[in-house]
Amino acid sequence: MDAYKKSRMKSIVCWVIAFALAIFYLIISFLPFIFMVLNSFKEKFEMLTAGVFELPESFNFANYQEVLTGGFGRYFLNSVIVLAISLILLLFIASCASYPLARFKFKLAGPIYAGIVACMSIPVHITLIPVFKMSQSTGLYDSIWALIGPYVAFAVPISVFILTSFMQEIPREIEESAEIDGCGKIKMFFSMILPLSKPGLATLAIYNGVNMWNEFSFAYTLTQSSENRTLPLAIWEFQGQYSMNTPMIMAVLTLTLLPMIVMFIIFQDKLVKGMTAGAVKG
Repeated sequence: MDAYKKSRMKSIVCWVIAFALAIFYLIISFLPFIFMVLNSFKEKFEMLTAGVFELPESFNFANYQEVLTGGFGRYFLNSVIVLAISLILLLFIASCASYPLARFKFKLAGPIYAGIVACMSIPVHITLIPVFKMSQSTGLYDSIWALIGPYVAFAVPISVFILTSFMQEIPREIEESAEIDGCGKIKMFFSMILPLSKPGLATLAIYNGVNMWNEFSFAYTLTQSSENRTLPLAIWEFQGQYSMNTPMIMAVLTLTLLPMIVMFIIFQDKLVKGMTAGAVKG
């Protein structure tokens, strides 16, 4: 009985510590967001006269109105177009590459997989000049289409690495049963493997989507005109335009961050499933 009480007490203490650490991490993570949102509703010099975490004297929506009428919509639309096309291409390419590596047995499977994984170690910034010259020679420079290729190319290695491991967890008995019924490899891929891989695909979509949404280096290098720039550059340009108006910058940051928060809230269950489990368990 004493051993049971000690075990129960130890479990309670562990849960209390874990809960306290979770609350502490939540506060640390949430404070910058609270700071950003509260100050986005303040007047230009109100942050200097009052505390940064104090409520604004009156909620000033003029900051958001000026940002939305100052070209923010164009940057937002460019980011949405680039993100949507890049994610569709990335998930399709990664799925097509992961399927044979995960389900087929051939001699070059190991070297090909090792080569793809090795590409994860290539620093993005050393490719800026070659990609810049390539975009100029192909006539894509200073257009949103110049961003899609690099975004997809640099996200493929980590996506194939994750999706291959995910597809390997799918029981082979499912494929064997389908083959007995005369199902071919291509039909099996689209009708069985892809549907079973939805949690993994959702995880990749969220992970890569956040990186593409916030990417700055390629967007700055491959675009020049304001009409073709994305949201990270909008923050940079608005910061130069409103360098003395901190609440305005906070409004830009809030509007930029909201789509990612909404996407995470909608797909958080799929993200957790994709990170912690296979598609099916046998």
